Amino acid sequence: MKNCLTALFLLSFTSLGWAQTQATSVDFETQTITLAMTQEPPQLNGMKATDQVSIMILSHVMEGLTRYDRRGNIVPGVAERWEVSDTEATFWLRDDAMWSDGQPVTAHDFVFAWRNALKPQTASEYAFILYPLLNGEAINKGEMDPAALGVEALDDRTLHIRFERPTGYFDKLTAFVTYFPVRQDFFETKNQRFGADAEDLVYNGAFQISQWVHSASLRMTKNPYYWDRDNIHLNAINADYITADTRSRLNLFIDGKIVSTALDGETYKDALTQRFRIRRFTTGTVFFLEYNHREQRVTANLNLRRAIQHVFDPDEMVNKVLATPGNLPGKSLFPVWLKGKTDKFRQEYRAPEAALDLGLAREYLQKAKTELGLTAMPPLVLLVGDSPTAAKQAEYLQGKLKSTLGLDIKIDIQTFKQRLAKMTAGDFDIVAAGWGPDFDDVMTFGDLLSSWNLNNRGRYNNPAYDEQVRIAMNSADPKVRMDAMGKLQQIVFDDAVVLPQYEQGVIYLLHPELRGVVRRVVGADPDFTYARVVKPNQTK
Repeated sequence: MKNCLTALFLLSFTSLGWAQTQATSVDFETQTITLAMTQEPPQLNGMKATDQVSIMILSHVMEGLTRYDRRGNIVPGVAERWEVSDTEATFWLRDDAMWSDGQPVTAHDFVFAWRNALKPQTASEYAFILYPLLNGEAINKGEMDPAALGVEALDDRTLHIRFERPTGYFDKLTAFVTYFPVRQDFFETKNQRFGADAEDLVYNGAFQISQWVHSASLRMTKNPYYWDRDNIHLNAINADYITADTRSRLNLFIDGKIVSTALDGETYKDALTQRFRIRRFTTGTVFFLEYNHREQRVTANLNLRRAIQHVFDPDEMVNKVLATPGNLPGKSLFPVWLKGKTDKFRQEYRAPEAALDLGLAREYLQKAKTELGLTAMPPLVLLVGDSPTAAKQAEYLQGKLKSTLGLDIKIDIQTFKQRLAKMTAGDFDIVAAGWGPDFDDVMTFGDLLSSWNLNNRGRYNNPAYDEQVRIAMNSADPKVRMDAMGKLQQIVFDDAVVLPQYEQGVIYLLHPELRGVVRRVVGADPDFTYARVVKPNQTK
């Protein structure tokens, strides 16, 4: 899902004995909660959103044909029912689906959104997720007119779709933000401003953005026109603080200013001391170092990447650097929870591992210098976020690569928005990045490094890799698909395309009077759609 440059609302659990007289973060009478965001969303145009912050908010204020329920199952959203075959699909929209200005959501809104997202001039980095639609890829490459897309509004309430290839997980795709509807008349009045401010969007989800003060706060309120509004309990979600600093968020939580906070190694110790009740959650996200494969960068050299591969210890990263429960050592681009043919993918296709071998690493480094015509490697720019945890990891990597290989690492610390821009522009040698699932299928990780995927920020380009992705795309046979994914896993290792660091586990605190917050691997996480504030005497 999403480029996991940061998490959005990172949560945790308080002890039931927490001083509730201090609390201002929950209000039972008004059903209002107050949160802290780690970063401000860069923008909220669902056709262009790629980051976890934007996708998290959009998943609360917008809704696709389908949605996720409390248990993570796909259930009706705007569509009340559907039929899907290998070649086509039909979705029937519910009569009471409305925009936040009272106008009906129609099949035409989906046709417009999908065609627009695929236009090359839109520059949607998630356009590839629409490639299952007939002619989707050709349109995105500028080879066909958007009108040729295999989607048609048979009438206001009936959407007909033709597929480029069998896509057994298509109903799951329609719950993702790139598949959300956009109303053409509203979009055209906003032009380049669409999604830039609260008033530059019209909403069809459970909430709407009623206020957005850039770099300061964001407020979501219950959407009175949402079709399922009677089952939405929260009236307002206030994100009154924006800070990536875990210490600041813990202090806000202790002071009763915010309803939740994530913990890192240091704040985890404080939480234990104060006897807070702590919960764990595995996010499904893999964090890795992504190399810049553009020709002018030294990191395009395979032997340099292999040298780094043989000195990096993911167990040390998890146990000594992160030093919080729940994280798993990074062994593959494909996380352990993914489903394979009949078992977990990583059980059926074991991830290859590089041995820690300093001598071999130095041999690879010497080969790299020879191939590059260098006597010494220039400093490598490591692009990272501005959180304390990101800085800690960067300093560890800086020391590790200096002490083992003599490599100088220049750490480039940037805010979320600036880092995203630099990643897109290729202004880095190595970037600390991550990827979480957009839908419940191994393909959500498999096609990340394909040449056509603009979320492939390092611009890795390997025809053999692309071939296996297309084999998996064009088959409905589980064995054929998973065999192709197994080969992709091997290619990522052999080419040292990225360096897996860890699979993310989150430890977090949450106000005891807030119930129904859903944590999930796929879909909005955390999801406050089903949340409610209970009376203090209901917390025990």
